[in-house]
Amino acid sequence: MQISIVIPLLNEEQSLTELYNWIAKVLRSNSFSYEIIFIDDGSTDNSWQTIEALADLDTNVKGIRFNRNYGKSQALHAGFLKAEGDVIITMDADLQDNPDEIPDLYKMVAEQGYQLVSGWKKKRYDNVLTKNIPSRIFNAAARKTSGVKLHDFNCGLKAYRREVIKNIDVYGEMHRYIPVLAKNAGYLNITEKEVKHQARKYGKTKFGMNRFIYGFLDLISIWFLSKFGRRPMHLFGSLGVLMFIIGFFAAAWIGFWKLYKLYHGLPNTLVALNPWFYISLTVMIIGTQFFLAGFLGELILRSKRDKERYRIQKTTPNL
Repeated sequence: MQISIVIPLLNEEQSLTELYNWIAKVLRSNSFSYEIIFIDDGSTDNSWQTIEALADLDTNVKGIRFNRNYGKSQALHAGFLKAEGDVIITMDADLQDNPDEIPDLYKMVAEQGYQLVSGWKKKRYDNVLTKNIPSRIFNAAARKTSGVKLHDFNCGLKAYRREVIKNIDVYGEMHRYIPVLAKNAGYLNITEKEVKHQARKYGKTKFGMNRFIYGFLDLISIWFLSKFGRRPMHLFGSLGVLMFIIGFFAAAWIGFWKLYKLYHGLPNTLVALNPWFYISLTVMIIGTQFFLAGFLGELILRSKRDKERYRIQKTTPNL
């Protein structure tokens, strides 16, 4: 199979049939063999009924339905597990991603050898204050932190070589950072393509300003995990040992100074009345806690097991 189109969605019944017809027209006109996988992330409208109807109409259409809303990352994770294409293309279901971009994205991966191609919506039809400006700030921070030079990390329109999506783990809200996850997994041949952005035709956006706050928090998380995720002791242990040593020598100096005063008959006070004694003691305790945090992190890392992150309520018969 040449192409898998993976489409996560939430309450997009109005756009699904039109989106399917557009995608199918593009794929058939280019003689692609394909599958279209819709992942219904807990929709409360008739999205799933529409997917079932499309699957009855076209055996290349497949559907996964979650029993509730788990988030875009979990939907992509489920779609990636089922995808069988040599090239996997993701896109949003709201008709803001243009299916006419699919052939060029496919060629960049299948013929030009790129492992991941990310769409870049250079000209956007979103609200400038609530989406465009925050998006630019967010993308600049992501480029600086991750070292991946993309203009639009959050664009849903992306193309992947099969082995990329089979070897990265999209969890939490990390769908924004799939290029960073791919880079951390050793897939360095990453580029971007300027793509057309469509104005929203139906409904309203499912994301608010809070997604940028969560996005920055996730960015910190992925930076930390890429640096210390495999060896948390390197960070926490180093900080712990450093702080313990500083506190220990500070306490030793207080003790030495007390003995010096006693030996020379100088006026002396109780150690307990010296505030630096409590400061040094606190630093040693914090250092010990850092060290234990690193040790526990190592134990958790070595004993972790895969946990169920979402529940699939049903799938179409052909999946």
